[in-house]
Amino acid sequence: MTAATKPAPRTVEPRRALLDASLDLLTAEGLEGFSMREVARRAGVSHQAPYHHFPDREAILAAIVAEGFERLRAECLAATEGLDDPACRHHALGRAYVKFALSNPAHFKLMFRSELVREDKHEDAKACAKSAFDVLVNIVDEVSIARTGERDHALIFASWSMVHGLATLLLEGKLDKHFGPGMESRLAGADSVLKVLDRVVKS
Repeated sequence: MTAATKPAPRTVEPRRALLDASLDLLTAEGLEGFSMREVARRAGVSHQAPYHHFPDREAILAAIVAEGFERLRAECLAATEGLDDPACRHHALGRAYVKFALSNPAHFKLMFRSELVREDKHEDAKACAKSAFDVLVNIVDEVSIARTGERDHALIFASWSMVHGLATLLLEGKLDKHFGPGMESRLAGADSVLKVLDRVVKS
């Protein structure tokens, strides 16, 4: 391909560039090292440029949280699509939740830090979180209604607590000595733990 026929380089929308730079910074430095000035430097813009899109540090974190919950919802829906058995859908959802955490650690570690992103101030993030949680609620409802004919709130909370706790322990490497550090070994370990929850769901 000659220089004359080369496609033009893809341009990244400024807001997207700032979000990508923020995720890179969170991955590299964690929340402790996060600053708007460093985001601007990594995005290759002036120190004031981020404020054209986000009024403050919390606003850019809120956008990342909203995006994280949108991705979590989409991945959970994709994992359960085409499965008819409620218990199988429940297991697939738990596995997708864990895989999301392992694949998106910067998002996941921020998504549940309510002291950093206040729900009463960021309606988009709140709505995205509810939409993602509704996927879990709906699938647990399928299980409990098929079994008892009514919603089981305790099962909803138990499912979320176990899956979220498992994802957090795996992400922090607390179970690596048992399951290994790689993605596939961690997911295989997650499957073995989720089978315990499967027995509760089916009982």
